Amino acid sequence: MNTKEQILISYYDSKLKMVEIAEQLKISKQYVSKIVKQDTRYSTEKQSRKEISNQKQKERFKKYIDNRRKIEQEENQRLNSFLEMQHNQAACELSGSNSMNNRTIRKWCAGAYNYNNEKKRFEFDNNIGRSYALPKHIKN
Repeated sequence: MNTKEQILISYYDSKLKMVEIAEQLKISKQYVSKIVKQDTRYSTEKQSRKEISNQKQKERFKKYIDNRRKIEQEENQRLNSFLEMQHNQAACELSGSNSMNNRTIRKWCAGAYNYNNEKKRFEFDNNIGRSYALPKHIKN
């Protein structure tokens, strides 16, 4: 079997790259490229390899995105559990019992309550949006 046949078999049947064929047969890459490009199957093979390469790139990118999402979810879970722990700790510190008193709520939500001089009480600012757990007004 001559060199040209070996090059064509290696490229089309074994699916080796031109550089690998050149190293294997100890010839120049330019010569391998010249022989391969002269063959009639070259354009279809090139297109096929390009499609395979694009597909592999899409798979690598998808794995990268999935990995990034997984890392973000783990980080968000850590932050959420840390915030929940801090919230529970603050609630226990501010309250002598299982629930917080109105004065403590007003202190923690100072920006959400405005003092009404006429009624002599603090009233929740309705523009903010109130949770059902917060009182509408707190007596002074």
